[in-house]
Amino acid sequence: MATRWGIAGSGRICSDFVTAIKALAHDHRLVAVAARDLTDAKEFARKHGVERAYGSYQDLTTDPEIEVVYVGLINPQHYPVASMMVMAGKNVLCEKPLCLNVNQTTGLISLAKKNEVFLMEGVWTRFFPVYEELRKRIKSGEIGDVVQVLSSKGHPVEDEPRITQRSLGGGSTLDLGVYDVQFASWVMEAEKPIQIQAGGHLNYDCVDETTSTILVYSKGRVATLSSSIRCLLPNESIVVGTKGTIKVRVSAAFPEALESPSGKFVSLIPDYGRQFNYPNAQGLMYEASEVRRCLLAGERESPKMPLKESLLLAEIMEQITTQMGVRYDVEY
Repeated sequence: MATRWGIAGSGRICSDFVTAIKALAHDHRLVAVAARDLTDAKEFARKHGVERAYGSYQDLTTDPEIEVVYVGLINPQHYPVASMMVMAGKNVLCEKPLCLNVNQTTGLISLAKKNEVFLMEGVWTRFFPVYEELRKRIKSGEIGDVVQVLSSKGHPVEDEPRITQRSLGGGSTLDLGVYDVQFASWVMEAEKPIQIQAGGHLNYDCVDETTSTILVYSKGRVATLSSSIRCLLPNESIVVGTKGTIKVRVSAAFPEALESPSGKFVSLIPDYGRQFNYPNAQGLMYEASEVRRCLLAGERESPKMPLKESLLLAEIMEQITTQMGVRYDVEY
């Protein structure tokens, strides 16, 4: 039986998500979409072949056919909408960052456990085949002991209000830097840094536009991370060891290849001839497949993106934004 999806939101990322999983139509069914404006929801449903359209997110909670809800809204809406779904007994895949701060992240995770539902942060990068190969090569010892991680993510996107405005949960850390933070965490096997140092510059609305961060780990390991919404950074991730280096090519956000002393590994995202708003968005099918696998297995969280690591990422990013002087207007 196909996994039955509800979609919370009708924007570009929601469009890309449903377009991506259409390639796996036998595994996924688009039951309903909800938006704040019913007209938008109806247009989204018409365009993407979704069965029903609702004019409020609350309507998704009362649809008995919906098994799991994809929350693809702006950052400040992640916690209220995801928690609404969780309390209604719906499984949830929520876009990164899971929430705006540590308090919200802790609260949402607690709600999911209390209501015994599945919850996963949509860090889509985690589910690309390159990541499994990366883990395998590090574990094999071919680069020796890990000493340093270097990772950057930056694009000139200063014309995007959701990224530049504080009221919309903007900033380079929450939108782009999260990819670097999660990469370091993946390499360090979700170990908590013993020290975090961050600096950079804020934009006109006091969100971080260019950020450099050092995460200090045990055993002499360090991660150096950079993010920017002002310029194009190298957009690559590198793991340096005592015997060699692994370079993840293309982008830390949607990796298709890596190179290490044992050679190249390439796993291109399938091209089904569909159009997307964001580069390589067909790769969203990987995280959707993981959600389906978890639900069929009766798992309430993914071992590839466990909830305790989502909390760790929230803690690291809150430290970065706090040191930068960013203050989001949230009550919780």
